[in-house]
Formats: sequence, structure tokens, C-alpha cells
Amino acid sequence: MEVQGKVKLIGETQTFGSNGFRKREIVVTTEEQYPQHIMIEFVQDKTDLLNNYQVGQDVKVNINLRGREWVNPQGETKYFNSIQGWRIEAVQAGAPQGMPEVPPAQAFEPANNVNEEDHDDLPF
Repeated sequence: MEVQGKVKLIGETQTFGSNGFRKREIVVTTEEQYPQHIMIEFVQDKTDLLNNYQVGQDVKVNINLRGREWVNPQGETKYFNSIQGWRIEAVQAGAPQGMPEVPPAQAFEPANNVNEEDHDDLPF
């Protein structure tokens, strides 16, 4: 899956625990009728992928959805979701993604033997 939009925020790399788990968050604002601010986390060596990006830049981020189950001390089961990025790339502003570039159609000569009074059998 992917998320495309404008970088709103890039967080600092955070380190957790004795094993040095690293996490860095980015917020991407989608450009649609109702823009969404999507927080995406990059972990471990992927945190370095964000070094070359800036707030305001248009990006496409490849993501995976992650889900976890956790049982609290009271025995209640809780579920958590996260969006984890694994690749990011800059895109040109306003460039539609996933659509190949199509060369302009060749010009054609208009038909000049059309009789306006001819009726066809098309229902529209």
C-alpha cells in the first residue's frame, strides 16, 4: 500500500530500551477533498530514509499496516494498529501517480460529408 501527499512533520529519531530499538515518525497530509494527516513510523535502519526529506515536500510512502495484541495486568486484551513505512520517494507536485504518460492524439481532419438530416438508430 502507499500514501501520497505533502510532508507536514518529520520527527527526531527516538531510541528505546537496552537493545537500541529506533523509531522515527513522519506526518503526511493527503491532497484530497478531505485531507488526512497520516502518521507513519519508520523503524530501525529505515529511520535514516527520512534524512533527505523536508517539510512541504511532496512524497509517496510505501507502507505496511501492523496490528498487535496486548493483555494488560488486569487480563483485558487490547489491540493496537500502526502504519509502518518501508520506502519513501519524492514526487513532482500535481503529478498523477500510476498513470503512464500518453502522447497527445494525432490531429484528424473533420468529416465534411455529414448530412445533418440523416437519422441514425442510436438511442441517444
